[in-house]
Amino acid sequence: MRQDARVLERLGFPRVGEHRRFVSAIVADTVGSGLFMPITILYFLKVTDLTLVQIGAALSVSAVLTMPAAFVIGTLVDRFGGRRMMLIGNLVQAAGMLAYLWVEAFWPVALATVLLNLGRQAFWGSFGNVVAAITRRGERELWFGFLQALRNLGFAVGGVLAGVALQIDTERAFQTVVVVNTATFVLAFVLLLDVPDHRSVAPDNQPAGGWGVVVRDRAYLRLVLAQLTFVVGMMVLNFALPVYAAETLGLPGWLVGAIFTLNTILVGLGQGLMVRWMRGRVRARMMALAQVFFLIGYASFVLAGLLPVWLAVVVMLVGALVYTGGELAGGPVFSATAAESAPDHLRGRYLGLVQLVWGMGGAVAPVAFTWLLEHGTYTIWAVLGLVALLGAAYSLTLPRALPTAGERVIAG
Repeated sequence: MRQDARVLERLGFPRVGEHRRFVSAIVADTVGSGLFMPITILYFLKVTDLTLVQIGAALSVSAVLTMPAAFVIGTLVDRFGGRRMMLIGNLVQAAGMLAYLWVEAFWPVALATVLLNLGRQAFWGSFGNVVAAITRRGERELWFGFLQALRNLGFAVGGVLAGVALQIDTERAFQTVVVVNTATFVLAFVLLLDVPDHRSVAPDNQPAGGWGVVVRDRAYLRLVLAQLTFVVGMMVLNFALPVYAAETLGLPGWLVGAIFTLNTILVGLGQGLMVRWMRGRVRARMMALAQVFFLIGYASFVLAGLLPVWLAVVVMLVGALVYTGGELAGGPVFSATAAESAPDHLRGRYLGLVQLVWGMGGAVAPVAFTWLLEHGTYTIWAVLGLVALLGAAYSLTLPRALPTAGERVIAG
């Protein structure tokens, strides 16, 4: 055990200690999600008669319907604690995923996804609050990076199984994915039962405040806008690459699973090393660097469309590797900056606003990406490239308004 701990520390990971069950719950939740995410759109193409655009619209409609829930969840997290909301989130996600076994038309798909999205918002809208509560200032990039790495290792396991389902390519194989994902949500619920609650109250000399305080915090809103451009890039892996590789370019089905597996293994093994490399560097510059990685990845995907199949596969994998660098650089820094820029007693609401940004990305990405994919082979990469450029430039301006964005990354 001590030897294992030393290996983890060399990889840039913290000591888990008393937080083993919380960490294990994150892994359980993400194994199932990693199994289903690569085949989300392809699943509905297989088990329903909906078109690609109809599926994208159903997913986007569900995301729009659940976006306001971020405000309610943020308030509930501040009132009842993050752990309770994570428990509720797991149960609701399990119910929504199980409902996918019986959906066949537009509105059933949309409504089942509403349930799934509500559970996901409750779970991940509470996640940052729990992490901030169990860590100290100065080590949060390390912890957010560590947990992101574990999430991606879970996604890697799921990605391998997703590739198997794609190769079998039957309704039963796809439905098995849904059942397994449901079971992982239940397992995460059980693991979280013994995790203690962490709640903060307003200091005696400071009013409790509410959402009015959050929405008037212009400096924080600038950070949220910068994170929105990052979220757009993060949605590419789930909603654009699978369809682009399998449908637009007609590349082998196993490539989709391979891309997800490559991404998740790289994050799992490289996230701690990236945080260590970023130590002492300005957070805002690392946010901009993440966008540059995304941009280079997009250029690689364009190049793949001009090459023979075998070479296109290689270039897609290389592009996915570079694209993953954006996730490695941006994820921990955005998460730590968002958590540390919020007052403790209102962190649920502040991070609820960040969760709303992820919800907006989930609402826009499916319909926007599928529409762009149907309007030219490379149109989507031109649009996303522009977003990445603007996001990089904007991130560099954040320290002028938000001092925490100008602080340096400190890993422990």
